Amino acid sequence: MTTSADGHGTSEPYDTDLMAASTDLAAALREIIELSTTTEAGTDAIRAAAELVRRAAGELDGPRRPLTQMPRLDDPQARRRTFNPVAGVASGIAPPLDFRRSNGVVTAEAALGAPYEGPPTFLHGGMSALFLDQVLGDTAAINGVWGMTARLELDYRGPVPLGRLLVFRGWLQETQGRKSVIAGSIALAETPDRPLVEARGIFVMPRPEKMASYFGSVTDSSGEHRMPGNAGDATAVPEK
Repeated sequence: MTTSADGHGTSEPYDTDLMAASTDLAAALREIIELSTTTEAGTDAIRAAAELVRRAAGELDGPRRPLTQMPRLDDPQARRRTFNPVAGVASGIAPPLDFRRSNGVVTAEAALGAPYEGPPTFLHGGMSALFLDQVLGDTAAINGVWGMTARLELDYRGPVPLGRLLVFRGWLQETQGRKSVIAGSIALAETPDRPLVEARGIFVMPRPEKMASYFGSVTDSSGEHRMPGNAGDATAVPEK
């Protein structure tokens, strides 16, 4: 890993063709997941689609990495998590959210569809928690106070509509020793200062012995042990 002028890790080279193919696969998966939740096609068409998906899955049959081995495209030292379920560009279940940072504040915008639905036409409350945990974790990481989520509190001010552009935000409130308090929100992009969901998280940097206990068996794709650069699942967050 190399280090940039601002002290943040930069990623090791990776297979750009593999990244492009994995990103394309994720886009196709998102499309089929969205269609599967909104289609009004008949039973025969749905069964035919299910068979096509199973046949496509057969193309990926073969050796698989164990959960203790990082994917080939990931670089934990540089916080590149390609299959992160919120921000991973190669994850079929991620929107994905594209985070940016400015003056220590993390922001992202996205319009979410039917796969994330809870009450009809609104975002599932658990999804709000998932997205905000990621936002707050990234905020901690880019402020140099990364940690693992010890507590996450959410206040639901109003339902979050699907199909409308949303803005996600995170900012550092305070830090003391190994503990940091991060706040965040979800709002409509057109009214960013009127949060629909507010969050407050406490992130704690594990002691070295805990880090070793949690991640001692994790290896990179070659099988070599590499302790993560941070304990969270934060992805690289560029400056605006």
